[in-house]
Amino acid sequence: MLIKLILLFGTFILMEGTAWFTHKYIMHGFMWRWHRSHHVHHNEVLEKNDLFAVVFSTVSIATIALGNFNPDFWYLFWIGLGVTLYGIFYFIFHDVIVHRRIKIKFVAKHPYMKRIMKAHYIHHKVHEREGAEAFGFLYAPKKYEDTKVKS
Repeated sequence: MLIKLILLFGTFILMEGTAWFTHKYIMHGFMWRWHRSHHVHHNEVLEKNDLFAVVFSTVSIATIALGNFNPDFWYLFWIGLGVTLYGIFYFIFHDVIVHRRIKIKFVAKHPYMKRIMKAHYIHHKVHEREGAEAFGFLYAPKKYEDTKVKS
């Protein structure tokens, strides 16, 4: 069971690096034609950028299915679950909390949440393919910490 948990949580952690790389070099690279919709204001429920969720979930489902139905590849089930877990966290953080695509009351109080949200807002100040920073989704460097003096 320990190896399964290592695969699950190891994959979850590695997904942040994968997401950062994908966001910086693919979404802001040759797939900008999909991702551009996420950097412009609109009133539609869906955006072309949502196609990335379809791609990533398809990979996750296929990995889980292959690992579940073929005992030789049992480890893929746990890797697929790690990808799925990351996707759930991403959806909650990115789509619900940051972009408010589902309307909820949420006020960031924890320094981590403030930092990650600030980093994401800084990323969205740039509406072009080039020049953006802060490509992570669940991690942001300390440089994005709120530097306001508390009284």
